[in-house]
Amino acid sequence: MIGDDNVYKLKNYMEDIVKALMGEILDDINVCKCEKCRMDISAIALNNLPPKYIVTEKGELYLKLNTLKQQFEVDVISAITHAAIMVKRNPRH
Repeated sequence: MIGDDNVYKLKNYMEDIVKALMGEILDDINVCKCEKCRMDISAIALNNLPPKYIVTEKGELYLKLNTLKQQFEVDVISAITHAAIMVKRNPRH
């Protein structure tokens, strides 16, 4: 199984970028911010973004997060905005 050795961790950096940007974006959109809606927005956005997997040592700080965030920021903002509009039109809570 991947990651069973507990030394290395497989990580999709896009999850961190979505989490880092979502609060700011949702503040600008009149959408429910309950946990269910936030998770739905995250899932929809991540399903519409290409994954960016890396391997890190367990406990390692994600030093590249800001670099990757800047590189993919426009795509992530667009994906979160689109997902928020979809959830706003059809909330599941």
